[in-house]
Amino acid sequence: MRKSKVWLLLIVSVIFSLLLTACGSGGSSSAGGKEKEMKLRMSVTVGDTSTMYKAAEKFAKEVKEKTDGRIIIDIFPNEQLSNGDSGKAVESLAKGTIDLTYNSLIIYSILNDKLGVINAPFLFKDLEEVDSKLGGEGGEMVKDILRDFGVEPLGFGQNGFRQVTNSVKEIKTLEDIEGLKMRIPGITMFTDLWKTLGANPTTMSFSEVFTSLQQGTIDGQENAIDIIYSSKLNEVQPYMTMWNYAYDPLILGMNKKLFDSLSDADIEIIQTAADNANKFQIEEARKLEAEQIKSLEEAGMQIYYPTDKELEAFKEAAQPIYDQYKEVWGADLFNAFQ
Repeated sequence: MRKSKVWLLLIVSVIFSLLLTACGSGGSSSAGGKEKEMKLRMSVTVGDTSTMYKAAEKFAKEVKEKTDGRIIIDIFPNEQLSNGDSGKAVESLAKGTIDLTYNSLIIYSILNDKLGVINAPFLFKDLEEVDSKLGGEGGEMVKDILRDFGVEPLGFGQNGFRQVTNSVKEIKTLEDIEGLKMRIPGITMFTDLWKTLGANPTTMSFSEVFTSLQQGTIDGQENAIDIIYSSKLNEVQPYMTMWNYAYDPLILGMNKKLFDSLSDADIEIIQTAADNANKFQIEEARKLEAEQIKSLEEAGMQIYYPTDKELEAFKEAAQPIYDQYKEVWGADLFNAFQ
């Protein structure tokens, strides 16, 4: 009898211990354990004076606060995680060796040529049209393409309309482009476009651009105002033409496998923080652009605004790119941006 009581007490003790363990597990993850602590790395293309970097800081700060410091995001400017190579940065994001990036959608085009449709020459007439198309069917189709190769798009930011700068002369006509050594992003569509316009295009990492311009290895480049301003390209580029020839959205991207591994609560925190950061970045970019242009002029940069007739001539010269790339982009995607 005494032996039976001992075994009974032992069994009760084990059951009681199991109940205490279950009650004390806490957390809100689907597995019943505590939410994960994470230290993530985020790559940003340009330096810490850009709206892109400031938005990344805002994003990281909100995530840290909402998770009580459980998720920390370290930000690395100027593509430090990929030795200055934006293409390698988005490839690393897709593979998961980088957790998050803030990159131009142009860079993603090296992974899928379809994405080049957004950067087609003179596709959008103004920012209102940009917002409408990216917020509609076209934007959702782009996000699905990104997910297909391992990137979860946390929303669009704005690099902006791309302008052209050079150290030789004002660009007013096609003849002014003839023979210029132009740095362009490393996608085939831009190479074909600039050859069609008469330039001598070359690709290189953006981290190399300032030095190459300074040394005369290249004559010019094309980029959004925020990049031109924050990178101080006016110090080596006296001429800029405001022709809005291609629109360049940003993508705040996260490795999809990492994103899918998060709890619902963490997904909501990260997506909300990303939405807020993207909204901030777009508002800042648009608000600051006029001030940045004025500052560039005051610093001595000569800025030219083409006439409607001159713009029409550039558009007509770029038309062969549409004939060449419509099939690459696909009819459904192309039509979504028309």
